[in-house]
Amino acid sequence: MNATHPIARFVHGFFQDYLAAQRGLSPNTIFGYRDSLKLFLRFVSEQVGKSVDKLTLEEFDKDLVISFLDHLEANRGNSTQTRNIRLAALRAFFRYVAAQEPMLLAPCQRICEIPNKRTAHKTIDYLEDKEMSALLESVDPNSRNGRRDYALVLFLYNTGARVQEVVDLTIADLRLQAPYQVKLTGKGRKERLCPLWPETVTALQDYLNYRDPDAPEVPVFLNANGKPITRFGIRYIVRHYAGKAAKACPSMESKKVGPHTLRHTTATHLLQSGNDISVVKDWLGHADINTTHGYVEIDMKMKRKALEACQPPKSKKTGRRPKWLKPSVLQWLDELSKPPALCAASDHRTPPTTKLAGTNA
Repeated sequence: MNATHPIARFVHGFFQDYLAAQRGLSPNTIFGYRDSLKLFLRFVSEQVGKSVDKLTLEEFDKDLVISFLDHLEANRGNSTQTRNIRLAALRAFFRYVAAQEPMLLAPCQRICEIPNKRTAHKTIDYLEDKEMSALLESVDPNSRNGRRDYALVLFLYNTGARVQEVVDLTIADLRLQAPYQVKLTGKGRKERLCPLWPETVTALQDYLNYRDPDAPEVPVFLNANGKPITRFGIRYIVRHYAGKAAKACPSMESKKVGPHTLRHTTATHLLQSGNDISVVKDWLGHADINTTHGYVEIDMKMKRKALEACQPPKSKKTGRRPKWLKPSVLQWLDELSKPPALCAASDHRTPPTTKLAGTNA
């Protein structure tokens, strides 16, 4: 195949026409794609001995992409999750290239077929009720930024908002009259409404009145210099107060608390309060309910732990457990989750037979 496809033309169209105009991705998401492609092009430039502006698409293949992914882990120390994020960005780029130039469909398809690397399943950290209370109580409202910090932490816990959603929040997005609510703009610029507690509204009003906001389009949360707060600023604030709270609540010492921990806490507490999983999905702004199922797993583990700690009643006559507790509830639940063949193999009792009317079974 002749080298007739300079990569520069496709890169410009990918970012300007496809990601921004057609897909409408947020600036932060586009920056993530940009960083991934920048790293990849630098790597390819070194491998083939050409400057980036001289590269052509005919020089890209599946093996080169795999070498780049291995380089990220071995030389840059990236995690498996970061590796998969970079791969997702490259897949999006080469899908775009294939759509623009059918002659390159085959090599692009082979690159897009590179599978994600399996990652270890990590447990989701969240705060118990007493830990969340300790975090809120660690904020001194009389300090210089105390009103802002208390309103910020309480808002994160109330809404379960992502950090970027809080950064983008403006005063016009708040409804501080009944019914109290806030409009959040999530991934893909999808908007959702989230109810606010009266306590959150009071904290926000105290902060905004103290700050004396100028216009509805002004960001809700500002830094100490009166500039829009950043994601890193919010992370610093949450970690700062988590460190203070750990002194009063030792169970927090082993937890790495950040803004996303509060999002996990909101989801877990919503489920523990008896809310349906679909409600939690909409509350958090998840596009796929499978994402929300991770919190269901946490809730079920907690219920199982509580059940194991529960002492069953004993019979006064025999001092034994009642018959309906043999096998135990937990063993019974485990049996229900097994495939039918396994259940039959583990139970040697003859199943009951039932005669149907009009048969000689």
